[in-house]
This record gives sequence, C-alpha cells and structure tokens, in this order.
Amino acid sequence: MMTEVDRVYFQDLLRGQLHFLRGEAAGTAAGMNGEPAEFPDPTDRAALESDRSFDLRIRDRERKLMWTIHEALDRIHDGTFGVCEDCEARIGVERLRARPMTTLCLDCQSEREAEQRRCERATRHR
Repeated sequence: MMTEVDRVYFQDLLRGQLHFLRGEAAGTAAGMNGEPAEFPDPTDRAALESDRSFDLRIRDRERKLMWTIHEALDRIHDGTFGVCEDCEARIGVERLRARPMTTLCLDCQSEREAEQRRCERATRHR
C-alpha cells in the first residue's frame, strides 16, 4: 500500500520532471527564433537544419513523455497510481522510483516484452 508520503514524493518528482522538460522546450524554441536566415555557405545551413531536426525529434519525444507524466499525475489524483493496469496488483515502490510513469508491475511488463519478442520472431520468419 502506498503511503501519503510516497504519493507526495512521486507527485513532486513528476512535477519536477515536467518543469525540467518545459524549460528544455522553451530553450529550444528561443534558440530557433534567434538564428539568422541566410548563410554564405550552404554546408553551414545544412548543418543548422540537421541540428534543428535532431532537436525537434528530441522535443517530440519529450512532449510524449510529458503526456505520460500528466497521466501519472492523474493516476495519483484518482488513487490508481502504483496499481498495475493488467493484473491490478500493487507496483513496487522500487519499480516506481526507477520508472514513476509505469503502469505495469514487473511481471506484467516482462510478459508484454516476451510477447513482443515472440511476435517479432514470428514476423522475421515469414
């Protein structure tokens, strides 16, 4: 059973991660607004575009992570945080500390990964 101290700990942890990710996104946006529009060397322009593309891919991953964090905060609010969505068993605090956004206990996560590997092998052998 998760204690109130644990709930507050995870809520603060998740909110801290959100704050960090928002800062990263703001920094990327500010950096893209200050770039000059013209470059004398096309290679310099290509390098800038490549860097921007890489930054935007990272920000997209972080945007998805922010969504997952919001879902975890919702689960804290509605009392389902730390409960496996497959078997409804309690997820261990150690697992939640390692991955606070998780929705699966270790056994169910392992089973999903094993099933995914079986599907990948079956697809390769076709």
